[in-house]
This record gives sequence, structure tokens and C-alpha cells, in this order.
Amino acid sequence: MEFRCSQRKKNKKIEYWKGTIKCLKEGKDLVEIYVESRSSLHIVIGKTKYGNFVCIPNYDVRCYLSRFNDIFWNTEKLTSLIGEVDGITVARAIEYIEHKLLLWDHF
Repeated sequence: MEFRCSQRKKNKKIEYWKGTIKCLKEGKDLVEIYVESRSSLHIVIGKTKYGNFVCIPNYDVRCYLSRFNDIFWNTEKLTSLIGEVDGITVARAIEYIEHKLLLWDHF
């Protein structure tokens, strides 16, 4: 499953790259994915009584998210923790899963 990412550079040019979801595993309250892009990312996404969250064990990072399709807020939060390219990639992967695969119906 492929999704597209983009980033506006300081010179106003837009840089594009693709991400690929290689493995997807659904649990009762979470979804686990493995994403290959410019780096490889193991991502665990879920929803609790207190909100949505993401864990990225590769980076020893975990945080709450906004709505899963809120690209602006989630990108801002994730890029502050793991850098621009990986933060954008994770936010886009989460959006892709929610919109294209409708995995959140059970939440």
C-alpha cells in the first residue's frame, strides 16, 4: 500500500516522496504498521479513553494525536519529535490508513 508525502522547502519548491505500508496488523484497540520511506518506521497507532496516540519504538517516541486525519496538527507534533521527513511520513501514513482502509470503524 503506497501513499504520497510532500514538503514545501524554504525555496518554495515542493519535494515529494512515497511511503509504503509493508505490514499491517489490527488489534482490538490499536493498529501496528511497518512503513518504508526514506527510513523504516515501526508505528503503533491507537485510541484510548483520553484520545488518539502514536508510538514509534524506533525513535523511543510516543505522543497523543489530534484526529487521525488532522494532517496539520499531527505533522507539527511529530516533526518536533522525530524530524520533518519522518514526521510528515508518519502523519500521512496515519491519514492514509484512516481514509483509505477505514480501520477505525471498530473504535
